[in-house]
Amino acid sequence: MTPYEKLLLENKAWAKEQVEEDPDFFKRLSSLQTPEFLWIGCSDSRVPADKITGTQPGEIFVHRNIANMVVHTDVNLLSVLDFAVNHLKVKHVIVCGHYGCGGIKAAMSSRDYKPVLNMWLRNIKDVYHIYQAELNSIKDEEQKTDRLVELNVVEQVTHLAQTSIIQRAWQTENGPHLHGWVYGLKDGIIKPVLEMTPGSYIDPLYAYEDL
Repeated sequence: MTPYEKLLLENKAWAKEQVEEDPDFFKRLSSLQTPEFLWIGCSDSRVPADKITGTQPGEIFVHRNIANMVVHTDVNLLSVLDFAVNHLKVKHVIVCGHYGCGGIKAAMSSRDYKPVLNMWLRNIKDVYHIYQAELNSIKDEEQKTDRLVELNVVEQVTHLAQTSIIQRAWQTENGPHLHGWVYGLKDGIIKPVLEMTPGSYIDPLYAYEDL
């Protein structure tokens, strides 16, 4: 049996188990999607949103990319954000990074990862640049990486607040709340590092007045 055939077999077993436990599970799931949360996480396979939060299908709307970035030119991310905020009416948007992130480590190096990855990692290098004095004062490399993981989450939540999507929702819907979390691979615990409530301060340079 090939690895992908095993996945298909496991899928059938999972579907059968769900129906045995709850005969209306798929009927209910297929007719309604009302998640309260949008999760912007890392693509790392060790950080599945539903598993680490104990949530069920239909409870979290998920977007993932390398190092959980919120890039203002990323139409993929922005379309997910727009749909989640304006159509699904999520109440919370969570950016969740994780300690030991390979994308963060790569961005801290001087290695050439070729054009596409270099372009993506540049966004993380820009975060390092902002906090360069603090990060350069940390001698232990693991601690420095962990701190950049935290600071990167803070910056990505800030980027969310700088979008017209979030600012308009704050004015018209009084939501959503924005959260920055970091997940620990070593202990499975999520550490909150930032929260922004509707109406939180935004640098005037990024604030829209005519929404």
